[in-house]
Amino acid sequence: MENRSSVLVVDDAELERMFLKRLLEKAGYRVSAAADGAVAIRKIKENIYDLVITDLKLGDHDGMDVLKAAKVQSSAPEVILITAYGTIESTVKAMKLNAFDYLTKPLDSERVLGTVRQALERRKLKNEVKSLRTQLVEKYSHRNIITISLVMKNVLAVIDQISRTDSTVLLEGESGTGKELIAKAIHFGGQRAGGPFITLNCAALPEPLLESELFGHVKGAFTGAIREKKGLMEEADGGTLLLDEIGNMPPGIQVKLLRVFEDGKVRKVGSNRSIDVDVRLIASTNRKLSVLMKEGSFREDLFYRLNVIPVTLPPLRERKEDIRPLVNHFIKIYSRKLKKDIEGFSPDALNILLKYDWPGNVRELENFVERSVVLCSSPLIMPSDITADLQFEGSRESRIYHSSDLNLREENERLEKECILVSLIKNDWNRIKAAKELSISRSSLWRKMKKYDINKTNAKMSQ
Repeated sequence: MENRSSVLVVDDAELERMFLKRLLEKAGYRVSAAADGAVAIRKIKENIYDLVITDLKLGDHDGMDVLKAAKVQSSAPEVILITAYGTIESTVKAMKLNAFDYLTKPLDSERVLGTVRQALERRKLKNEVKSLRTQLVEKYSHRNIITISLVMKNVLAVIDQISRTDSTVLLEGESGTGKELIAKAIHFGGQRAGGPFITLNCAALPEPLLESELFGHVKGAFTGAIREKKGLMEEADGGTLLLDEIGNMPPGIQVKLLRVFEDGKVRKVGSNRSIDVDVRLIASTNRKLSVLMKEGSFREDLFYRLNVIPVTLPPLRERKEDIRPLVNHFIKIYSRKLKKDIEGFSPDALNILLKYDWPGNVRELENFVERSVVLCSSPLIMPSDITADLQFEGSRESRIYHSSDLNLREENERLEKECILVSLIKNDWNRIKAAKELSISRSSLWRKMKKYDINKTNAKMSQ
């Protein structure tokens, strides 16, 4: 199979230039040639090459000039330097300029082809990594966050500005509001997108393990430390570290984190040596740090270090206009994933979703949609496909907790009607099963259905 990788051979000695050209063309590569450095540099600027093989001594422009010209291109090729004057100094200089390898004359055909294959394999891997990073940038762009609500659009406008800076960000919001998604949008939308994005849940580990996880440890620092471990702060060097649920961080770790803010250094557990780190910190919490600070469980100085750019994510109940587009988005995802042809929720079913307050926010909504797609056996998700808890809680939240005109008898009747309706829908209108579930007789169920005018034709939750 022909290898379509493109190679530029640069050598002012014609015999050696033609030897390399024929050798590589026979191996299936597309080869161009240049007899001097000036021509080579012009070709590199005008064309895209996967690999440049250049002699070090070229007259007016040497191989180092060709190497430098190649490495400043947006799609930089790999470069192999060839010379009869191999010295330690020139080798070190070439490696610092990111040359792939350094070969000496006379050239061995097998060595040349082997080095070329390795260089092109590295370029292939680099391109794959670059492509994956581009995909991540696109995937986590704030422009892909589903919303039509003004309050969330205002948040995304702030995120767009934050992404261009290196400032510390504090994300506050209830569980499930998308704090990690926003943190990724900040990271992948900024200059650190090519670096690592690492998350640490501060509530998931006890203090000793949290310290080791965050800062690392040296061998023998404590029982079980059988080898040196790099901490996540060091792993995130050049990128972003998200400290999730930072309100749960123990006071002792808070002090050490504050030290990182002050001098940009971390010290592994059991070590007396500090390591420089370049990390952007994003903290998230579902608890108000200002309240924790006043209670004495969170350090005031750390709070002000974290609270450089505060962003509060609104709960889903405060932006219910986003429920419909979010539902449509999740329907597409899970219909494709589960290989089911689901069109969406019926108007009555969607109305139930709009009434519910979603205490688990977007995460709860997504899980609910996935469950509905799994259980649905028709193209349209109907009220009967929705769990009883969601219907009951949704109406109770909207009618009891948010009502300004409460009446005990009326509320009892409304709840009774809802319980009956939910049970009937759940049991596919089988009165025997519904009566048994409700712990009432069939005759009592029939009377109550007549009293509340419950039947299939008007099977909606009461308004």
